[in-house]
Amino acid sequence: MSRIGKAPITIPAGVTITVDKNNLVTVKGPKGELTQAVDSDIIISQEDGVLTVQRPTEQKRHKALHGLYRSLLNNMVIGVTEGYKLSQELVGVGYRATNTGNTLDLVLGFSHHYVFQLPEEIKVTTTSEKGQTPKIILESIDKQLIGQVAAKIRSLRAPEPYKGKGIKFVGEVLRRKAGKSASKK
Repeated sequence: MSRIGKAPITIPAGVTITVDKNNLVTVKGPKGELTQAVDSDIIISQEDGVLTVQRPTEQKRHKALHGLYRSLLNNMVIGVTEGYKLSQELVGVGYRATNTGNTLDLVLGFSHHYVFQLPEEIKVTTTSEKGQTPKIILESIDKQLIGQVAAKIRSLRAPEPYKGKGIKFVGEVLRRKAGKSASKK
């Protein structure tokens, strides 16, 4: 049995989970509401403040979906109670980030600015303190959406391995390479 799939999800106080007949799961909490369509074969049961996900057979497809939907539902419960926060930093001379509402304006060393319109579900803040790299802070209740948006922002100027310039996650360790002079003897 899947180790992830068989782990029960404890439902915190203030969170309500409803499952309709089409296996559409709705999670409501203090920070918002999320919905997820679950495969019709997967069985979701809720009793005594604990949500469990079960599979009908030991088919490979059911085994894969078992752990997947348990993780997705757990991420939804965490999202509506605590929320998710991702921080990125811009490393490079002249790299800047500003935001007006949900519009992110990036200067990344190209001849033009990148103006990035974020979804309404994501709250963005930018900081640029003297002597430190500019930072982009994304907050949302949807883990999948915030990860997808952060990856899209990072792809605009991914960190390069020689100087480390680009957009990287805070705390991300980059694999660095030696330059041309290191190979000569």
